[in-house]
Amino acid sequence: MSEQWDYKKAGLDLDKYEQTISGIQAHIGRAQRPGVIPPPFPPRKGGKGVGGFASLFDLSAAGKYTNPVLITCTDGVGSKLKVACMVGKFDTVGIDLVAMSVNDLICTGGEPLTFLDYLAMPKDDPDLTSLLVKGIADGCLESGCALVGGETAILPDFYQPGDFDLAGFAAGVVERDKIIDGRAIRAGDAVIGLASSGIHSNGYSLVRKVVFEAAGLKVTDRVPELGKTVGEELLTPTRLYVKPIRRLLDAHANMIHGLANITGGGLPDNVGRILPPDKHVHVNRSSWPAAPVFTWLQKCGNVADAEMFRVFNMGIGFVVIADPNAADGIVKQLATDGISAWKIGDVRDGAVGVEIT
Repeated sequence: MSEQWDYKKAGLDLDKYEQTISGIQAHIGRAQRPGVIPPPFPPRKGGKGVGGFASLFDLSAAGKYTNPVLITCTDGVGSKLKVACMVGKFDTVGIDLVAMSVNDLICTGGEPLTFLDYLAMPKDDPDLTSLLVKGIADGCLESGCALVGGETAILPDFYQPGDFDLAGFAAGVVERDKIIDGRAIRAGDAVIGLASSGIHSNGYSLVRKVVFEAAGLKVTDRVPELGKTVGEELLTPTRLYVKPIRRLLDAHANMIHGLANITGGGLPDNVGRILPPDKHVHVNRSSWPAAPVFTWLQKCGNVADAEMFRVFNMGIGFVVIADPNAADGIVKQLATDGISAWKIGDVRDGAVGVEIT
């Protein structure tokens, strides 16, 4: 008689999968907001009955939108996950996942409403999944959006033991006549930089090369100039800008002309992508204090200045382009939210681009 096969022998344990689903219900329950239409049947023992085939959201509960436009975006955490595996700490990379999408979404002037995650791993791991979803729920709570669903893909032939990947998907809404797309940017506008929390979630392929190979450091090594270990610094979560930016938009209506999330490509690429064809931004490098983590990284790998600004945020995680008369008020308001901000440049007539001097 030939051997009898089942899903478990193929690498997927359905009983453990049910345990995984059951273990994340409390985190999902924390990250809700008005407008989410719950599934008709509550979760049952073992995680069964977690919901329908898609999530539902009542847009009328989002606010008084008369001409709402749907916003969608997606992103991942990238190779920062490798550092999480090296440290064995998984409860914050979910915050990075949410931040990578919602910080993009608010550049339209809108607000995030819902978030979904995609987790792929070689085998079911209820404890790891719970830690990852905890971080995702924390990020959703901080951003005011609901965690409405997700997918856990068990792919034993795609991922080696210990590997996994995360992707996220956000949906939001903006009033059509309040969309911010950069077309209102004009010469003389102030360019305001908001402090990042560190490296955020971009450039980690270079980070890992210069820190672990060029400098020969371990995640447990303490870095005196940073006052923390390598692992602690590299796993600092990405700052979430949703609530501070939403408050700025409420307080300075029609004065904010452009918003940019500073991710891969740094200031040049991300500010450049929102500029009209005949506008140029000049950035004064000395207008904000050097972030110690980037000075340390540059020293670790002897990385050129131009490459640093091309790969990393260099201490500026988000940019607001606004009427110059609003600049001081914007900086002061951000300070009340606990975010350092500086006027780092201005908009000028000329060929589209960003110049840093």
